[in-house]
Amino acid sequence: MAADDVTRIRIGLVRLTDMAPAFVAEAKGFFAAERVEASLSIEPSWANIADKLTFRALDAAVMLPPLAFAVAMGLRGAGTPLIVPLSISQNGNGFTVSRLLADAIGADTGDVMAVGRRLAGITAGRGARLRFAVVHAYSSHDLLLRYWLAACGIDPVESVELVVVPPVDMVAALEAGEIDGFCAGAPWGAVATQQGVGRTILVSSAIWQDHPEKCFGVTADWAERHPDGLQAVLRALLRAQHYCDDPANAEDVAELLSSPDRLGVPAALRASLPGAEADGGVDLSRFAGSASVPRLEHAAWFLDQMARWGRFGTEVDRTALARAVYRPDLYEQATGEEIAPLAGPERFCAGA
Repeated sequence: MAADDVTRIRIGLVRLTDMAPAFVAEAKGFFAAERVEASLSIEPSWANIADKLTFRALDAAVMLPPLAFAVAMGLRGAGTPLIVPLSISQNGNGFTVSRLLADAIGADTGDVMAVGRRLAGITAGRGARLRFAVVHAYSSHDLLLRYWLAACGIDPVESVELVVVPPVDMVAALEAGEIDGFCAGAPWGAVATQQGVGRTILVSSAIWQDHPEKCFGVTADWAERHPDGLQAVLRALLRAQHYCDDPANAEDVAELLSSPDRLGVPAALRASLPGAEADGGVDLSRFAGSASVPRLEHAAWFLDQMARWGRFGTEVDRTALARAVYRPDLYEQATGEEIAPLAGPERFCAGA
C-alpha cells in the first residue's frame, strides 16, 4: 500500500461500550481493508473530546449528538464546524441511583412513569435538592433525563440539581456520596450494581424507544479535504457496526473491549451488547440497521430539546442547523441505499 493511498484520521473516544464499532474496525482490520490508518485516542471526558476537535488535535470522534451541535455552534469553546454522516448506536444508557434512594423508590422499575411519580414524591419531601450527574451538559443523557423528569412532574431546573461528571468517574462519585444518582452509558451502571454502590432504576430506551445515542462527528474541513477518505472511513465503521450487532460476536466484542488499553471492565461489558438476556437494569445497545442512520428528524429533536432548556435562543434557525450538521446524503453515498422513511411515530414514555 503506497503511503499516499492511505487516509489518516485521528478519532477520539471515551471509555464506553458503545464505542465498540471504532475499536472493532481497528482490531479486525476493517479500517486497513479500506486503506484507512485510524489513530484511536481514548480521552478521559467529553470535554476533552470537544476541546481536541476545536483545536484540531482530533479529526473526528464517536460522540454525543448534542455535543456535536454545541461544538459546531461555538457553544462549547471556540467551536468548529462539524458534520455527522453516520449514527453509531441506539439506546444503552441507564439512570442509576444510590442504594438508599433506590430503596426509597422501591423495587419495581417496570413502569417508568410510576418510578418517576415516586421520585417526585421524594423530591417534594426533601429539604435539599437531590443531585444527579450527567456525562456532559450537551449530552443525550441530559436531554433524556430532563424529558423524563418533566414528564413525571419534576422540574429539572428547580427540583433537582444536575451536575457533570465524566463517565469513568460516576461510580466513585456515587460511592462517595457526592451525587445521588447518575445517567451514563454502559458499562458504568452495571459496574455500580456489581460493586453494590447503587441500582439502575431506569433505562434510556424506556424514555425514548430506540433513541439515537452516539454519532460519528467529523470536522468539516477534514471531510472537505478527504471526501474519498471519509467514504472509506464510513464503510469501515458500517462493517464494524454489523459485526457488533451480531449476537454471535458479542463474546468476542466484549473480550476486545475489556483489555486495559480500552475499557478495562470485563465483568460488566457483555450485559449491554446485542444478544444479552434482557435485564431491567441494563439497556442493550444496537449498532446496525436503523441505528446507523443519521436522521434529520433526530437532529431536530435534539435541537428542540436544547432550545427548550435554554441552551440557545430563538435566533437560531434549527432547521438550517440540522441540515448543516447532519448529512444523510453522505450516509447514502457510503451505503448505496436511500434512507427509508420512519415506519411510524417515535415512541416516548409520555408527553413532556
